[in-house]
Amino acid sequence: MAKLLNAKQTTLKERVVVSGVGVHSGKPVEMILHPADANSGITFLRVDREKKTEFEIKGDYSSVIDTRLCTIVGHPEKGMVATIEHLMAAFRGYGVDNVMVEIDGDEVPVMDGSARAYIDAIDQVGLKELPFSRRYIRVLKPVRVQNGDSVGELLPYEGQRFDVTIDFESDAIGVQHFDDEMTPDVFKRDISLARTFGFMSDVERLWAAGYALGSSLENSVVINDEQKIVNPDGLRYKDEFVRHKTLDAVGDLSLAGAPLLAHYRSFKGGHKLNFNMLEALFADDSNWEWVEAVPALRNAARVGSAVDAASVRIALGPETN
Repeated sequence: MAKLLNAKQTTLKERVVVSGVGVHSGKPVEMILHPADANSGITFLRVDREKKTEFEIKGDYSSVIDTRLCTIVGHPEKGMVATIEHLMAAFRGYGVDNVMVEIDGDEVPVMDGSARAYIDAIDQVGLKELPFSRRYIRVLKPVRVQNGDSVGELLPYEGQRFDVTIDFESDAIGVQHFDDEMTPDVFKRDISLARTFGFMSDVERLWAAGYALGSSLENSVVINDEQKIVNPDGLRYKDEFVRHKTLDAVGDLSLAGAPLLAHYRSFKGGHKLNFNMLEALFADDSNWEWVEAVPALRNAARVGSAVDAASVRIALGPETN
């Protein structure tokens, strides 16, 4: 077992403003990230300045109301905040424990489709250490979820490791694999710049249905019917697709309410699988425990995009019986 090290909770040194448009609504939105007290976690303050109303939404899995196109938290009657996964990934990936997110729209601004704008906002004001120990959720035994051919596992591990595999029929994507310890340096360098992606045919259907109204080549990687990347500047990483899926997983699993000491493995996953993993984890109290220390980080091997699809399916693929 790795040697345990103490760690303190953090928040922002001062408030910072982030403005943009919602990827689905296409509407402008302003978001103010405020410093918050220890043990308060991430909270969304949904503000309607015209109606002069506001209400709070806790940034954890119990507030999730939909995962079909993105991760949405809220109240069925009061309202919601959608597409929170990239912002939440920036908080968890960068080690930010307590923030009040004041937002005047129903959707977090998409920015460039990655988490980098949020990382830049955090860097702009810096982090403040609080005089309270950081709490972690340690996974005590394997937890597995299978949704069709999507499979996820949370395994006991003295660290925060993400092991994500995707498998698309598209020649532009194919099978890609990312596996590494999720430290702030790894998140910023290897994950934070990975953008959301989609197929032109799907985007056109979403537009017709009134979704993805803010989607463009400025905030999404788009693949056309000829399986070519439409974006003039191409990809930011050769395996940007699996890195973005990893970014989503970091954000979705942050809704546990504290960093997970676990090895998360997913095969053909998405927002629904990530959310279902948290439901399964917390369905049994013997699956986990609270701790107030973090293990010294291991030098986990990182696997690139060139992997054998058959071996991945054998390791984590769906059960056939």
